[in-house]
Amino acid sequence: MSSNFPAFAELIAQTEHCAWHLQLRDDRTLVHAPEGHGDFAALVRDAVGRGIDWRRARIVPEPAGAVVQDAWETTTQVNVPAGEKVRWLPRQRAADLLLPGNDFWVFDDRLLRWTHLQRDGSWGRHEFSRDPELIRRCRQAFEAVWERAVDHAEFTPSRRQPTAA
Repeated sequence: MSSNFPAFAELIAQTEHCAWHLQLRDDRTLVHAPEGHGDFAALVRDAVGRGIDWRRARIVPEPAGAVVQDAWETTTQVNVPAGEKVRWLPRQRAADLLLPGNDFWVFDDRLLRWTHLQRDGSWGRHEFSRDPELIRRCRQAFEAVWERAVDHAEFTPSRRQPTAA
């Protein structure tokens, strides 16, 4: 695996068919767009306008904490209006799925980008692979989650109940 690849916007510009993102961790910090993503909504609109199948699947805890609530609101206000397809899968419904240990993107079934988050949930580094077998397995994991997940339009994260004092 290598970390010597173009910035995210360049990867999207080179994408011809699909950009799929599986998010497994729910402890990321409340950051909407990592460095290098620029105007995310414009990036999505442009790609979708070119015919790119842009999807995101999130595996989330239920009940949801502040990070998931924030992600849901951002998805409602930014991602979906820009043309991104988003689905949510409560973590307990993913227990029997075989999933990789890190978030990832698959671009056109030719490139895999792992996202390594830091211990505090902030954005870390990325690694890339062109290994066809690894890409196939990640695509299978994504498709299994996508099939089981709930469309954003039909999903509202349940909130944690306040604890008694």
